[in-house]
Amino acid sequence: MNQKNIGKMIRFHRKQAGLSQEDLATLAGVGKTVVFDIEKGKLTIRFATLLKLLHALNIQFLFQSKIMEYFDENS
Repeated sequence: MNQKNIGKMIRFHRKQAGLSQEDLATLAGVGKTVVFDIEKGKLTIRFATLLKLLHALNIQFLFQSKIMEYFDENS
């Protein structure tokens, strides 16, 4: 998934939730400009900011890999 698709996905979920960009920004604790920029496919965004938006929209972020079963987060 590329940046533009992430922006489209966030926009789709925001609209389905009946939220304005300002509403989503408030829920996520970010500025309205951040939501606008992401939805327009801005290439640079802080990962923590993206996670805030995903959390506010109840979208799960999942890391997948063929060897993930061997990963030990305590190492």
